[in-house]
Amino acid sequence: MACTSVSVFWHEALSQGRDRTAYLLRQGSGYSALSYGQAWERVYQAACSVASLGLKPGDRLGIVGDTGLEWALVDWACQTLGIVTVPVFPSLPADQATQILRDAEASAVVVQDAGQAAKVSDLGVPVLTFADLFARKVELERSAWERSVTEPALTELATIIYTSGTTGEPKGAMLGHQGFLDLCRAIPDTLPLGPDDVFLSWLPIAHVFERFAGHILPISLGASIGYAGSVATIASDMAKVRPTIMLVVPRFLDSLRSKIQEGMRNAPPLRQKLFALAHAQGRARVEALSAPLYPLTDALVGKKLRERVGGRLRYFVSGGSALPPDLCTFFGAFGITTLQGYGLTETTAASCLNDPFENRPETVGKPFPCLEVKIADDGEILIRGSSVMKGYWRKQAATAEAIDPEGWFHTGDLGDLEDGRVRITDRKKDIQVLANGKNVAPQKVENLLRAEAEISEAVVFGDGRNHCVALIVPDYAHLRSSLSLGNMTDGEVAADESATSEVRQAVDRANKVLADFERVRQFRTLAEPFSQEKGELTPSMKVRRKVVRDAYAARLAEMD
Repeated sequence: MACTSVSVFWHEALSQGRDRTAYLLRQGSGYSALSYGQAWERVYQAACSVASLGLKPGDRLGIVGDTGLEWALVDWACQTLGIVTVPVFPSLPADQATQILRDAEASAVVVQDAGQAAKVSDLGVPVLTFADLFARKVELERSAWERSVTEPALTELATIIYTSGTTGEPKGAMLGHQGFLDLCRAIPDTLPLGPDDVFLSWLPIAHVFERFAGHILPISLGASIGYAGSVATIASDMAKVRPTIMLVVPRFLDSLRSKIQEGMRNAPPLRQKLFALAHAQGRARVEALSAPLYPLTDALVGKKLRERVGGRLRYFVSGGSALPPDLCTFFGAFGITTLQGYGLTETTAASCLNDPFENRPETVGKPFPCLEVKIADDGEILIRGSSVMKGYWRKQAATAEAIDPEGWFHTGDLGDLEDGRVRITDRKKDIQVLANGKNVAPQKVENLLRAEAEISEAVVFGDGRNHCVALIVPDYAHLRSSLSLGNMTDGEVAADESATSEVRQAVDRANKVLADFERVRQFRTLAEPFSQEKGELTPSMKVRRKVVRDAYAARLAEMD
């Protein structure tokens, strides 16, 4: 049976009240509200603009731009018209952006500005900035257009989102309206969200995580979305928007924790002791142990820390990569619930999520009721349901390899089920086989290393070696502060003997909870962090292991 478009959520939200706030937009030093009625009018105007391009239902429109209202309006307009959107990370270089749009056979492309336009100018199709697009108009018959959102979708396909490409050439995952619809209906059964919630949107909307959970899901709830100005303004944006829910990646939480801890190291001794007591009491409370002083320490410390994230944050929802449980415990100690979820581009982002009332951060929670999860004989996690992609665009062989004849999508992740909860142990392709035949799951080791305050990032290698080795990006700021290294550059910190000694002690602490064959015997500290510009990180901040291995082949050879 034909499904409706995801734009039906607008019809439902408007029926709850047109004057309620849909968007919070940066204006000067503050934010202004855009009501659902006003926003729906802008979606209509955007639909008139997109219609002027002459695209038919099923045609592809590329979008290359930063997270914000303009991007959202173009996407919602396309959903009402049956046009399939193809998001592209604005951080991608010209060759990769062009490759994706050419593979998707985009009929037109809308971009942020002239700089983005120049990157894709040789596609041979119309390329317009948001401003140029919105200056164009054809008249759409309003009542017919509004009726279309409650009628069967003009195409099953809502969007094509290209994978990040950690293990090879990006592939376009074809995601249907039904998957988005079913997930939006299912999520409130796990996470109590509703029209009073406020989301702060800052992650790349081109990524499936933000696209689903920060763009479509809030509208399905009738909730509000505030757009951050940039990564640099997040702290002030949190204070102004005062979100109740915020999508994050572990790297953000780790950075936030480091800033809090660094601030405490520079605080007077009495404040340091009070912070340590508040953390200990809060941790005891999280672990259901006796914490008689918690009400007092929470009032003196926890409340102030929560004010730094807006004062009414209900949940951090973490995705994109594995969340170290100690991060969840740290923020939980100060009354901030952090929930780990799991999903892939191919599963419309959301497949599992921890229940806030029964949070198990060592797992990714239970599957949503609209899909099934099972573990294959070799430990691979398999997913089946309406949120699984329809296949890879123009890649039948890759689709057949990923989705078996029974409809199970093979995620490439290894894990197990505990009381119905999914626990991920590693990526199937990342398993390292030592010279003695032992299999090492590097993600497990890397997460333990990253949990140490002295280590920002770690990549473990063991294939063909007698033992595991690691490339480590130190937490330069932490080491500068804890060792009083003054104004040393990151490179100087990485080369400093005392800093290396601190990192070695951190590695030793992580090794204590590992099996003998898993332990990191040698490591090298790096003078600069991994970056997207050098191709070491995907746009969603995942490490490209092969690129790192090739880039630091000489450093790895030193540990042979």
